[in-house]
Amino acid sequence: MENKLIDESIQLNELRKLSKEELVKLLLIQVRNIWRVDGLYFLGIEKRFGVKAAAEIDKETWETLAVIEAKDLKRTFGKEEIENIREFMDLLRRTGWALYQKEEKIEIEENEAIFKVTRCKIQETRLKKGLEVFPCKPVRLGYLKKFVETLSPNIKVEVIRCPPDEKDPHYWCAWKFTLEK
Repeated sequence: MENKLIDESIQLNELRKLSKEELVKLLLIQVRNIWRVDGLYFLGIEKRFGVKAAAEIDKETWETLAVIEAKDLKRTFGKEEIENIREFMDLLRRTGWALYQKEEKIEIEENEAIFKVTRCKIQETRLKKGLEVFPCKPVRLGYLKKFVETLSPNIKVEVIRCPPDEKDPHYWCAWKFTLEK
């Protein structure tokens, strides 16, 4: 037990030596690495067992991650209860999923928000590799539902558009979040 604490302390001290900019760069590298691992394992499963099996495993994995991530974000940012849609969107923007997006557009009104992914690294990478667009709606909807449920029972998520839906010329996917009072 003592060795673990010493190791963590050494690691934290090394991180504290980095500048704020270096820490941000390191964080973003690690976010990209998580998505690289996700893509590599998905492609491996897809190659061996087909896209359907890969999507089922992906969905289960992301639903589990959503719960863990929501709890971590609540604890890290001291949010016992989500009071409004803006607080919810602030936490959503801090997820690995949102941080990874190349370009996004967020619209927030009093009790409603829309999150659009205008450039999707995952889909664009698949197309560059000669693969078909991945029908990610069940995976992403499962993730977002679990994330929302873990943060607030008063928020509902709806799919506006997501593959396999036909791509809108301005975005890959769009999600609507509504705070019900």
